[in-house]
Amino acid sequence: MLNLRLAFTLSLFAPAIALVLALLSRHPLFSPTEGHSASRAKDSKPATTSAMSSSIRRTAPLVLPAVGKHTATVFFAHGLGDTGAGWADAVEHWRRRRRLDEIKFVLPNAPVMPITVNNGVSMPAWFDLSLQARALDEDVAGILASRTYFHSLIQDEISAGIPADRIVLGGFSQGGAASILAGLTAPVKIAGIVALSSWLLLSQSFKDHVPEGDYNKATPIFMAHGDQDQLVRYELAKASAEALKSMGYDVTLKTYPGMEHSACVEELDEVEAFLKEKLTSKGNESI
Repeated sequence: MLNLRLAFTLSLFAPAIALVLALLSRHPLFSPTEGHSASRAKDSKPATTSAMSSSIRRTAPLVLPAVGKHTATVFFAHGLGDTGAGWADAVEHWRRRRRLDEIKFVLPNAPVMPITVNNGVSMPAWFDLSLQARALDEDVAGILASRTYFHSLIQDEISAGIPADRIVLGGFSQGGAASILAGLTAPVKIAGIVALSSWLLLSQSFKDHVPEGDYNKATPIFMAHGDQDQLVRYELAKASAEALKSMGYDVTLKTYPGMEHSACVEELDEVEAFLKEKLTSKGNESI
């Protein structure tokens, strides 16, 4: 069995994460008339979001250089309470067959911030989580600040000589949710999006955040979820995938029977196959 540091991280933060993420069963995708995200999104000022993003103290990402000639890059964002290093073992798993040697992996670190629904206790997070009335009150400013940061990482890679269509953006849980939003609203066409145990952010106002040109309308999205996930409920993943499909996006949702809020070898193997297909020169070969 794969020995991921992720398992230890989830165990360490399980009580806080359970308190925070179980509330996602009240996400606006399930009760759209009660959601607060649409009004908050419309009230958000781009300048405020930009200022917030630039003022956040961030730790540099963990960079795992390409084994061979660097021709592509994968950004993979961790979940609530974790760090980029928590996914280093997964990267080694993806590389073990030497079929992703041309890919550099970048594992960003979320800033540490107080989590409102967890009584203000601070932990690494891509955005705050709170609850108002009966619907999740999305932290629009925080979500958009993370989106701005992810877009800056993509732009830095482009400036370093890697074409946008050789970049995949992905993540787990909160990191995957932020990656869906950042990827689909990026001002350039990227190669793909990976979202493990994740959901759609800003669902009621999503179209308002898509740039003119909708560059990633045809970008493939690989979603994967355990049907026994009690933190980010499987029903939320299904609703998110259906919402994206209804907007015309190319979404695949893989279901893993019996899996909880974690990763498994079968799932990671399918991510490897996705990355190989989208980013390597031998992507059409069987994995």
